[in-house]
Formats: sequence, C-alpha cells, structure tokens
Amino acid sequence: MARLAGVSQATVSLVLGARKQGVAISEETRQKVLDAVRALGYVPDPAASRLAAARNNLLGVFSFTSTFPTDVQHSYYPFLVGVEQEAAARGFDLVLFTGSSTGGAGAAGPQALNRVRLADGCLFLGRHAPADELLRLVADGFPVVHLGRRDELEGLAWVGADYISASRTVVARLAALGHRNIVLVREDDDAPASTDREHGFLKGLEEAGLSGGPAAVFRSAGPRRELTAERLRGWLDEGVTAFVAEETDTGDAWRALRDAARDAGVDCPRDASLALLGSPPPDLAGDPVPTGFDVPRPQLGAAAVRLLAALVAGEEATEPLVACAFRTGATAGPAPGHP
Repeated sequence: MARLAGVSQATVSLVLGARKQGVAISEETRQKVLDAVRALGYVPDPAASRLAAARNNLLGVFSFTSTFPTDVQHSYYPFLVGVEQEAAARGFDLVLFTGSSTGGAGAAGPQALNRVRLADGCLFLGRHAPADELLRLVADGFPVVHLGRRDELEGLAWVGADYISASRTVVARLAALGHRNIVLVREDDDAPASTDREHGFLKGLEEAGLSGGPAAVFRSAGPRRELTAERLRGWLDEGVTAFVAEETDTGDAWRALRDAARDAGVDCPRDASLALLGSPPPDLAGDPVPTGFDVPRPQLGAAAVRLLAALVAGEEATEPLVACAFRTGATAGPAPGHP
C-alpha cells in the first residue's frame, strides 16, 4: 500500500490508524493513501485494532546513552524530573529502559526497541536514536515521542527547545557589545540540536549585519585536540573578538574553547568574550558563569509526557517549541576598543 501511494509505511499508519502522532499530514498525501486503500480493497483487522488500543497506564522512557543517569549532574536528569512529575500528575507509572543493554547509542536491528511495547507509549531521549526503529514503531501505531527535534522523520512526534531563537539572542547580545567578528565552535555532528544552534548563530550574524561565511564556524570531530592555544591566538590576530560554543552531551566544544583561552593567556572578557549556547558541564560549575542561555530541561520533559499521553489517548496534539532563557553570565563584555 505504501509503495502504491508513494509514501512511507509510517505515513500509511498515520492516515489509517486511530492514533495521531502529532504531525500534520497534507491533504494531498492523505488522499494518495486513501486512493491506494480503495485500489487494494484494504480492510483493517478489528482484532489487531482492539489489541493496539489496550492500555495499562505505563509510559516508557528509553535513553540512548551508554548508561542510564545515576546522579543529579547528568545532563538528562532534569529532563527526567519533568517527566516523572508530569507522569505522576496524569496518573501514569514509568517504565525505564536503557540503550546500554542493546549497545547504547548504537542500538540497531529489527528487534532493538521491541521491549518498549510493554508500555502504552514511549519517550526517547538521545541525539542519535535509530531512525528506522523509531519509524517502525510509528508505522505499527505505537505512540512514540522523541525529546528533541526530529522533523526529518515523517510521522514521528517530538518536543524541542527553541535553540534557533536562543542562539540568535546570544549573537545579538555580543553584537550590541561591539563584537564584529565572531566564531562558533561546534562538534562535527549532524544532530538537529547542533544544526539548530548553528542556524540560529548564522541568522544572528545576518541580522546584525556581520559576516557569516565559512570562517565563522569551526567544526571539528575532536575540538579538544584541534582547538589549540595557537589557533585561538591566530583568530585573535585576525580580529576575532568573541567565540561561541555549542552545548552537547560531552561538553567538548566548550571545554576546548575554555582550555584554549586559558592556555593562550586570554583574559575573558577583557581580551575576548566567550559564550555558550546552552549550559556548562556540571563539573565546571566552579568556573565563571558563561554568557549564553539555559535549556529548560524539566519543562521539556513535562511537555514530552503531555504529548505522549495525548497520543496514547488517541488524540491529535502538538507541543510548541519551549523557549530558552537568556543568561547574562560573566564571560562576555565590550569588544576591545568598544566604549
């Protein structure tokens, strides 16, 4: 049927199934599926439909990190606080799964995620969830929500933070302080959270009338190895006065930038300003608070549960992007020579 309609199996499931996955399907696509249904004489199996509708008030949470977080410093912990509170408020118990038992972030294979079907629906956390497996769950009518933007996967519901607007705000703040030459340091990663931050950074440069060419982004698979004090001094000699790093699970971009500035003897913010698109690694809590923005992790966790609960109930629902709060911090100041 999917082949005849020229769409994915997940899209067929969304059009025919009772559960709505929170992603709008165009009328043209819907009509293609319905035309294929009529052409093939398809009739839904009522027994399968009744089985799929069974509920036990359990929501799954699946983490694609190599180990499940065990302390409050782990970056996923605040997400889970929001998840737990919202689930309890809605009368759901939680079933916690961890990707470590199937290879962590590398979990793959046709049976890799089957055990999440013990729950009524499942929330997934992680930058590198297996697309084929998630779409297979969606195609089967199983309620799925990904915590973090995944709009490239048709039919998959997700909740996310507005990293684009938040990154634009950080750049606007640096521009207002007189910085005309700003470089973004990021990991070599195509995760949507990373691309959103870069997009917002470049948009912020454009809005401030600043150059956003290739030289404005330093992308590295190993920033802690490649971002040296010598490279940082070279940028300063070229007129760069501010540096922005993305937040990731590893924190490598910010660590690399912080260490390079220290090793180069750069006084921040007197000699150069630093900013972080997100929150610093917990083990660096003793450092000066970086200028940047805070990711509303508990609110994102709660929003994910609200969306998942709606899908379990067979309701069509979406959650808006959650805004990130600007953080003034102590690492950004006027550009050298700027009043």
